[in-house]
Amino acid sequence: MGTATERVERRWVEVEADAARSAALAAALGLHPLAARILAARGLGDPEAARAFLDPRLADLPDPFLMRGMEGAVARIVAAVERGERIATYGDYDVDGVTSTVLLAGFLRAAGADVVTYTPHRLVEGYGLNVAAVERLVAGGARLVVSLDCGITSVAEVAAAAALGVDAVVVDHHTVPVDLPAAVAILNPHQPGCGYPSKELAAVGVTFALVMALRRRLRERGRFGDGRPEPNLREALDLVALGTIADVVPLTGANRILVRHGLEELARSRRPGILALKRVAGIPGGAPVSAGQVGFRLGPRINAAGRLDDAGRGVRLLATADPAEAEALAQELDRENQARQEIERRMLEEARADAAARVAAGARGLVLAREGWHPGVVGIVAARVAERFHRPAVLIGIAEGVGKGSGRSIEGFHLHAALAACGEHLERFGGHRHAAGLTLAAARIEPFRRAFEAHAAAALADDDLVPRCRVDGWIAEREATAQVAEALARLGPFGAGHPEPVLALRTRALRARTVGAGGQHLKLGLAGGLDAIGFGMGERAAGCEGPIEAAFTLGFDEWDGARRLQLRLRDLRPAR
Repeated sequence: MGTATERVERRWVEVEADAARSAALAAALGLHPLAARILAARGLGDPEAARAFLDPRLADLPDPFLMRGMEGAVARIVAAVERGERIATYGDYDVDGVTSTVLLAGFLRAAGADVVTYTPHRLVEGYGLNVAAVERLVAGGARLVVSLDCGITSVAEVAAAAALGVDAVVVDHHTVPVDLPAAVAILNPHQPGCGYPSKELAAVGVTFALVMALRRRLRERGRFGDGRPEPNLREALDLVALGTIADVVPLTGANRILVRHGLEELARSRRPGILALKRVAGIPGGAPVSAGQVGFRLGPRINAAGRLDDAGRGVRLLATADPAEAEALAQELDRENQARQEIERRMLEEARADAAARVAAGARGLVLAREGWHPGVVGIVAARVAERFHRPAVLIGIAEGVGKGSGRSIEGFHLHAALAACGEHLERFGGHRHAAGLTLAAARIEPFRRAFEAHAAAALADDDLVPRCRVDGWIAEREATAQVAEALARLGPFGAGHPEPVLALRTRALRARTVGAGGQHLKLGLAGGLDAIGFGMGERAAGCEGPIEAAFTLGFDEWDGARRLQLRLRDLRPAR
């Protein structure tokens, strides 16, 4: 089942739940016993708490004015709207930044504001605010700049805007540094003293809170009516779901409310860009949209715009009212995504070889760098490497003496803190516990590697390097039914912070074969007539002889109009 350096064996951890409490919850809410057991194990054994979790209501979203800086942000933006000042939204180039930009700019235009949008070019300008772009926006008449999904570290850039007589509002969700920019207002739930209860919002979630507050204040000031209808914020939740899921923030608290209702809006959205995006991603119009489809089909196509070229195309796609333009842009991003996948495949082959060598040498943290690695794809490959070797991984692409990198972490390792500890080698960096970006001189890569590996060696124990396979419950083959799959689906949407339940069973593989390009996936026919697929597990086909134990999620495979039960494998091991 793979070599020691190529795949780290997982430790199965069986989740415990109080049997009496689980049974009482099942009886109180009419839940399948397995679904009740999973909720109880996740701290939702109280019937009222479980009921609120299963039926999240928009009315339960926290008051946006609980967020530190909201009063100041709203006051300045409302003043700009009423005075007719030009407002520039400056959004990051990923899905979170793109959806934040379209959400805020669309709302402000509906409120009659003068708005321009700006999305930096990843390969030319890099991450975050930059002075040259601010100067261009000011020259174009902007009197207020609102940064979205960036700006929390932009001390110099905000100061440059102020020197030009322009105010800034920062809307961000990344780790808050000690020195903050001197903006008119900063919205970030991680700020010290912020009373907003849901701290793990994506930037688009923070932006939605801002829009909620703006609508309330503009309504009070009589901005709507007389031919200017009040914007329907529910219809904007398709954008919020896209950005929140794509940014892999925990789907709990306010995020769960936003995503549950946002997925419903994605299913019925009339936005031309969403309709075109769903078509190229193979999602039928009007059909339910899952968090998985957003994460693996819709999000990557929007991200592809900024990874390889101009992310402004993602903004134009989601903002356009022209179906023909939307179709052309969606097709373009689909082609970009295919190109990104090929670049990723080649880079991953090289990165895995480099990572295996570093792991064999004892590295607990991985810093991998090569000339020519695409800076727009290093983050995706870093995630694959971190998952494969269960070590924090930073991948750096080198061009013209400059390294641009992106890192992904594992449980128990704070990536942003690690970069801060190695900051003397970096020109700039930013991010949070799980993901971060950085820039450094190529000559500093080797010293940075040594410092990062030393930090990881001190922070990570042997046990931290063993990946876990969380098992929510064991079932018999006869219990793997469509009824159970439907009962578990009721607990969704699933994602970070609320993973899809993983079940386990003892069985025997009657058939094993590889499928997909290069035989990368594993297809099993199991005893009891069960069908199983293991994505990226093709190399393990030879290890399926004899009795086995399979860890899996239970769902449905829908193809060519047919729907059938399917086990999606998470891990396999010989029966014990």
